[in-house]
Amino acid sequence: PTSAQVSVVPHSGRFCYTLDNDLLSTEQRQFYEDNGYLLIKKLVSDEDIERFRKEFMRICKREVKPPGVMIMKDESLRSRFGQSEKVVNKVQDFQEDEELFRYCTLPEVLKYVECFTGPNIMAMHTMLINKLPDSDKQTFLHPMHQDLHYFPFRPASRIVCAWTAMERAHQDNGCLVVQPGTHKTALKPHGYPTWEGKTNKLFHGLLEEDEKIPKVHLVMEKGDTVFFHPLLIHGSGINRTSGFRKSISCHFASSECHYIDVKNTTQEHLEKELEEMVHKKYNATSVELKDIWNFRARLVQGERINL
Repeated sequence: PTSAQVSVVPHSGRFCYTLDNDLLSTEQRQFYEDNGYLLIKKLVSDEDIERFRKEFMRICKREVKPPGVMIMKDESLRSRFGQSEKVVNKVQDFQEDEELFRYCTLPEVLKYVECFTGPNIMAMHTMLINKLPDSDKQTFLHPMHQDLHYFPFRPASRIVCAWTAMERAHQDNGCLVVQPGTHKTALKPHGYPTWEGKTNKLFHGLLEEDEKIPKVHLVMEKGDTVFFHPLLIHGSGINRTSGFRKSISCHFASSECHYIDVKNTTQEHLEKELEEMVHKKYNATSVELKDIWNFRARLVQGERINL
């Protein structure tokens, strides 16, 4: 199907969103089927997390400049803090930084990813988020959204996000908030929130939010990793502490997924925005959405087929 509105339901049977293997227990599979996410405790080692933290600091200080990386900053803080972690909110598209990209190749992460994607795995979208201490403006609140809104490839059931806490994440420092079971719904219209102070570039949110659906705050310890479906509605609150809440994540997809045309769908305005950003950054004359994703994507296991 080419419409972004179509919710692709995989093969019928007891388990629609996970694949048969010996890793997940029946209870774990059922939890993901019902809720759209699965939390694995202490999956990534402290040693690896500290290596990722050091590389993030080097990028903040401009000691390394990985090609293609997008560094999102709070420009209002630069005059006070200069080039430091106190300014950088997010490092995105780090697929060309070999040290951070190690996260996407960790065997302990990939063995779980394979439960959702199958053996041919692409790393499609990478982020290290550094949630800064926030003000009443709620600048770094990420409104509730579905990640599939950003992705022009399907089927949704063969895409999964791995999100690892780099320190304890809780309500006070803006942990992930999920609405369990919403992965069974279709992709909903997204856009920029209309209220003041919450219009971060590409931080799209649901245009209509159902407040009746319960929300769960995912309190996570350092190294805990949550795997979640791209249609699961989620977001994160503001960081009310004086520290920085870091996490590292990657969206993985089966290389057997296929690109779709997002014209005349709810994703069309996002396509235009992304293309404009690439034109501006690289002075590229004609770039299609598929080209942008081909640049971001890297094979991490198996064979590269469609993506």
